[in-house]
Amino acid sequence: MIKLIVSDLDGTLLKDGAQQLDPSLFPLIMELKERGIQFAAASGRQLHSLHQLFAPIRDDIYYIAENGSLCIQNATVLVKGEIPRDLGLELFRFSRNYPHCSCLLSCESCAYTDSKSDGFLHLMQQEIRSNIYAVEDLSQVEETFLKISFCDFTDTEALFQQSYRSFSSRLRVVTAGPGWIDFAAIGVNKGTALARLTDYLRIRPKECMAFGDEYNDKELLQFAGTSYAMASGAEGIRKYATHITDSVENVLRDLLDSLPARNR
Repeated sequence: MIKLIVSDLDGTLLKDGAQQLDPSLFPLIMELKERGIQFAAASGRQLHSLHQLFAPIRDDIYYIAENGSLCIQNATVLVKGEIPRDLGLELFRFSRNYPHCSCLLSCESCAYTDSKSDGFLHLMQQEIRSNIYAVEDLSQVEETFLKISFCDFTDTEALFQQSYRSFSSRLRVVTAGPGWIDFAAIGVNKGTALARLTDYLRIRPKECMAFGDEYNDKELLQFAGTSYAMASGAEGIRKYATHITDSVENVLRDLLDSLPARNR
C-alpha cells in the first residue's frame, strides 16, 4: 500500500510555467492524509517558496527543498547538505564568464543573488516569490551554501556542458528546467532526502509514489517503488520511472478511488 506521495513542482504539479497550484490539489492531499497517506513536496525551490505555494495546507505536508539539500518536517531539519565554500566561490567566478548568466545562492534562511538583470529579479521576487536578497558580492555571504543555481535562457545547453565538464567530479550538476542548472554537494539529491524522510517515517521504498519531470528528479523516481515521469518531461527521464502520466492530480484521484471501501 502507498503510504507516502512525493512530487516535484515545476514542470510536474506546476505545468506550462504556472506559478500557482491547482486549488483542487489541496483537498486531494488532505483526503489522502485522512486515509493514512502522507504527502511531500520535492523541489529545487527554497522552503519559503514552497510554504507559499502550499499555504492552505502548509503544516500538513513534508518538504524536500533545494533539490534535496534541505528536508524539513515542521521545524525539524532532517537533511541539510552543504557545498564547500571554496567550490561555491569558484562557481561564482565561473558564472561571470557568461554575461547572460544570473547566479543564485540558496542558504537555509534565504537566497542571494548578485545579478543585475531586472528580468531575473522580477522572476524570482514576483513570480517564483522567493525570499531573495540582491547583494554586490556573493562571496561576502557567510551562511552555509546549500545550493547554487545558474539561470541563463540564451544558451543553457552550452553552459550546462561546460559546467558539467568543470564541476561534475566535485559537485552534483543537473538541469532543473528550461534555463536552469543546479549545483549541490556530491551525494545530495531528492532521492537521498526521500530516503532520509522514509527512514524517519518508517516507510519502505515500495510504499512510496513519486512524480517528476527533470533530471534533478532522477533519484527520486528511482527510489520510489511506484514512480511517474511526466509525459512532457525531459527527454530520457521516462526510463527512470515505472509509469508515465500527464496529470499528477488524476493519478491521485485514481489512487483514492482504488482504496478499499472500509478505509474510506
